Amino acid sequence: MNEQLLDTLVDQVVAKINQERGFLVEASGRHIHLSQEHIDELFGKDYQLSINNYLSQPGQFASKERLTILGPKGALHNVVVLGPPRKASQVEISATDALTLGGKVPVRESGDIEGTPGIVLINGNKVVSLEQGLIVAKRHIHVAAKDASKMNVSQGDIVKVKVVSEQRSLIFDDVVIRVSDKFVTAMHIDYDEANACSFKKGIRGFIVK
Repeated sequence: MNEQLLDTLVDQVVAKINQERGFLVEASGRHIHLSQEHIDELFGKDYQLSINNYLSQPGQFASKERLTILGPKGALHNVVVLGPPRKASQVEISATDALTLGGKVPVRESGDIEGTPGIVLINGNKVVSLEQGLIVAKRHIHVAAKDASKMNVSQGDIVKVKVVSEQRSLIFDDVVIRVSDKFVTAMHIDYDEANACSFKKGIRGFIVK
């Protein structure tokens, strides 16, 4: 057997194993990303977010800081701020949260905030009014660059994912693939989607595109 054929067979076996084992699915609750400018306005000049716990994606963390977000019809309290700071502030909520806040909130990929609704952020007597940045995050899979070829996916692909649970296994459509050498492979869904598939910690998904 020549070396090229052997490499091909190995790749096929690895891809099959990856498909059979799937990937971790994580449920992401409402949260806030802040620019350093807005961190300063809400917490004080040159303020540094305090790390509460690290998240699955390298370098990302949930901070100890919490804010109230205020919409046209209601508010959500004790909303976690994630770090590190970003170039632009944004708030990610579920569709159910949007009903509480009031107004129409579009489904967007993280960072795609042009033309989205604004939202008011409150920390005690300090207030920041964002002109845009309120979104329902589009469900997505963070794919480590080394895993992309094994999973037969590329940046920007739209796939279907079967999430297997004990009572409410579900196929999610319109799942966007995001590839980076800075990622750990994992799918992110919000709490509405998590409830729909009877999410439990450790649940796994499988691409069925």
